[in-house]
Amino acid sequence: MTGILISIFSVVAYIIMFFLILPFMTVLLSLLGSEKIKTKEIKKEFDFGCIITAYKNAAITKPLIQSLIRQSYNNFEIYLVADDCDVTGWDLFDDKLTVLHPQPALKLKAKSIIHGIENYKRKHDYTVILDADNLAHPDFLKTLNLYANNGHRAIQGQRTAKNLDTMFACADSTGEFYKNYIERYAPYLIGSSSVISGSGMAVEYNLYNDYLNSDEIQEGQKKWKKMLQEDKILQNFLIGKKETISYAWDAVIYDEKVVSGDQVETQRSRWLFSYFQNLPNSAGFVLKGLFGLNFNQLFFGLMTVSPPMFILLFIAVLFMVAGFFIAPPVGIAMFIALVIFSLNVLFTLYLSKVPAQIWSALWGIPFFVLGQVKGLLKMGNPNKNFKHSEHTRTVSIDDVMKNNPEKITQD
Repeated sequence: MTGILISIFSVVAYIIMFFLILPFMTVLLSLLGSEKIKTKEIKKEFDFGCIITAYKNAAITKPLIQSLIRQSYNNFEIYLVADDCDVTGWDLFDDKLTVLHPQPALKLKAKSIIHGIENYKRKHDYTVILDADNLAHPDFLKTLNLYANNGHRAIQGQRTAKNLDTMFACADSTGEFYKNYIERYAPYLIGSSSVISGSGMAVEYNLYNDYLNSDEIQEGQKKWKKMLQEDKILQNFLIGKKETISYAWDAVIYDEKVVSGDQVETQRSRWLFSYFQNLPNSAGFVLKGLFGLNFNQLFFGLMTVSPPMFILLFIAVLFMVAGFFIAPPVGIAMFIALVIFSLNVLFTLYLSKVPAQIWSALWGIPFFVLGQVKGLLKMGNPNKNFKHSEHTRTVSIDDVMKNNPEKITQD
């Protein structure tokens, strides 16, 4: 009986080790991969419909709208869906901007997106989704157009921090730099798909409309906060259709990072709930990829089924300590896997050319993890505990570019 238990323990431990080493192998393979842009010739200026979803705070969107108006690209329209917002005294006007104030209030991002598309001035080639707190790099749409000219139908831009003013913001940004490389850029380079970020993505019009009309979106709207996050529904829909989600490193969107422990709890409780809610879909893609011999689905499934970092590390440490007593070779192997994982995180940050603030704030990650643990404990009642993230950093694209004078590029 003892031998059977040790065997089960060892099997589970080796599965954990697999997910610890998978990011390192992904990075190594990505260094052998290449960008999927075949030509820089621009044959067409694609028409982009940019939808901004705002909830209870329309004013926070003004810097984003201004950053879009000042794009180095001209063929686009902006649709601000000001849901449950007081737009009295709204003073930002432009020929490219349409302000929508749905009545009654929609109170769901997916509904706001649908409302935006229903009010398009014309049928755009691509739909671009942006959050209220985002800022667009001056070349954001120009870069998306380059990918569109290369036949990419689903494109995820690079989301990066617009604020690194607190330890929590730096810790949040550290995680995003890591995930941008491990879950988005590297899989794209090796022939799989980027994980959707939640904003800063462009999807071909008909393809996106098919997603909005899917059963998951139509039925999900009735679940309110228990609805699977719309970005996960989108990526599942695309991968299920055997589409590839491209990652445009130079299509930069600046995003507000959390600035306090309370915000970490609020945000991560939603994200963690959505991760567990999506596990059957992720596991399904692993199986579909294996039996259907589809590398894109297989690898995407592995990326999205992998446990959140703090949960993976916590479980790995427990198995390492237990392994030293139960099965010493397993404990030693787990220790080596943890070292490889940790060094790979640092290597990934180096490859991503993170700002100096990130390196100097690594000491604060344990406090960020504590907030995630608290968020994990609040997953039980989404409708009660999940709150809308409040955005407070009203900065302009000029402010951000001043602090980031060099355009973010990947060699």
